[in-house]
Amino acid sequence: MSVESKLPTGDDLLAEIDRLRKEKNAIILAHYYQKPEIQDLADYVGDSLQLSQKAAETDADVIAFCGVKFMADTAKILSPEKIVVLPDMDAGCSLEDSCPPDKFKAFREAHPDHIALTYINCSTEVKALSDVIVTSSSAETILQQIPKDQKIIFGPDRHLGGYLSRKFDREMLLWPGVCIVHEAFSETELLKLKEEHPGAPIAAHPECPPTIVDHADYVGSTSGILKFAQEFEGDTLIVATEPHIIHQMEKALPEKNFIGAPGADGNCNCNICPYMALNTMEKLYTCLRDLEPRIEIEEDLRLQAKKSLDKMLEMASGTVGKGDLGPAN
Repeated sequence: MSVESKLPTGDDLLAEIDRLRKEKNAIILAHYYQKPEIQDLADYVGDSLQLSQKAAETDADVIAFCGVKFMADTAKILSPEKIVVLPDMDAGCSLEDSCPPDKFKAFREAHPDHIALTYINCSTEVKALSDVIVTSSSAETILQQIPKDQKIIFGPDRHLGGYLSRKFDREMLLWPGVCIVHEAFSETELLKLKEEHPGAPIAAHPECPPTIVDHADYVGSTSGILKFAQEFEGDTLIVATEPHIIHQMEKALPEKNFIGAPGADGNCNCNICPYMALNTMEKLYTCLRDLEPRIEIEEDLRLQAKKSLDKMLEMASGTVGKGDLGPAN
């Protein structure tokens, strides 16, 4: 009999996860892009940095991070004394993959008069090479504190960097990375959907390309989009980000209608993050049972990466994980 066939199923699986959570003094963190069943059993659901900060505040010995690897790495950077496990170590990120540390290092060395503002969706090694880490909720506040004459490298997301550059009229050298999920949205299909629902606002994540963001009534982080969903007038909202966030909207606001922005094929299937989808209930169970696969970071590297995260917290402590980039212009 295979190992997989011995795994508990159904209600037994839920019960075993709950037992292990208590036995190991663990907390389960789930990003908004996780499957609904994982969101529903998590201790905390939120943005990547929100979750890492929450984990650091608890007295848990184990953090089971249902997200992607850079998020689990960030939790380990901020909570080195805790065991951090990721259900599937192959749960990566196209933005992280687009920015190899050796190439980013060479890019920085070629522009020594630039500082590096780096989106949190990057590897620990790239964080260690950066001056300030930003999130989609803190980037605006941080950028406004940097003198106009200071030259800036922004990576790895060229769409987020481009959005900030246009909004604040700040020239920046943009690393050419994109999120494969947000890149998949179709302007043509979005406009068709808008015609079908006249008056429905569009909320978009700034990782979307300009062809999507330019049609948005609101641009912001996942937590910012959730806040907008609670506050907008009307009963229908078009959502241009990974569609699993709609689960939280429907739970909080069952009287409203939330529609995922379509991909090029006219539906949302191509906009589901394939990396987030690698995490499953069964893998969560085994990682809690075995405390593997485990995140390990060499201490000198961790401390170097933590400097750029600490700088972000210093510059934008009031906005991290809470805010947004404001109304689309």
